[in-house]
Amino acid sequence: MDIIETIKEQIAVNPVLLYMKGSPNAPQCGFSARAAQIIMSCGEKFAYVDILQNPEIRANLPKYANWPTFPQLWVGGELVGGSDILIELYEKGELQELLKSAAAKADA
Repeated sequence: MDIIETIKEQIAVNPVLLYMKGSPNAPQCGFSARAAQIIMSCGEKFAYVDILQNPEIRANLPKYANWPTFPQLWVGGELVGGSDILIELYEKGELQELLKSAAAKADA
């Protein structure tokens, strides 16, 4: 399976997926730390991929997503954005609703 197919499959099978540097409990950059903290504070389960452990994903995801930076949050197969966008959505209460909706669809 080529790397783009792997990325597509990861996005398809995980209703909420964070591509980040490190892990939620041991982030390796401030932006990834903020993104993981915000998502965890919403209380929904999410998957993550440590791009530092997956250099092929790190190299190819920005081209696939047309988004140059990490972290990247994907919900329901759609790119939501990086940490600045997550902060903005969280402060408006929109991120909580988006994650709750994705979790409900996944459970259905």
